[in-house]
Amino acid sequence: MIFVTVGTHEQAFDRLIKYMDEWASGHDEDVVIQTGYSDYEPEHCRWSKLYPYQAMVDMVADARIVITHGGPSSFIMPLQTGKIPIVVPRRKEFNEHVNDHQLDFSRQVAQRQGNIIVVEDIDSLGYTIENYEDTVLGMKNGLSSNNERFCRKFEEIVNELLGDE
Repeated sequence: MIFVTVGTHEQAFDRLIKYMDEWASGHDEDVVIQTGYSDYEPEHCRWSKLYPYQAMVDMVADARIVITHGGPSSFIMPLQTGKIPIVVPRRKEFNEHVNDHQLDFSRQVAQRQGNIIVVEDIDSLGYTIENYEDTVLGMKNGLSSNNERFCRKFEEIVNELLGDE
């Protein structure tokens, strides 16, 4: 199953929803979409404008692939479950947001963290879906925790001081 979320921003993100609906019509994989305030109603996907939080958590956990808009809250959820999300940022040029901060932010996260796949050209989304497993091999999955790193390093130092290896 592929789960798609466009968040709760009040501008429509019909471009992503239409693309995924068309993709679903030609593929044998369930696609579930949270459409938010978009106007387009998918014909080939299960969808709802909004899902309760726990339903979103469950769908993210069950999904083979999670596709989100570029809002951090939406792509952090799959990262927390160890999944690499495909991020399609909302764009000002398509009247999907007030500016291109989602594009800029997504690029920065991909460059610095290496744990999201950013799709800037919607026409390449199908290719990205088809090659998802190959793409995520070797990528960092999930979030990196400073507390975890600190504890791991602290444990190494203590073990070294005590002579335990």
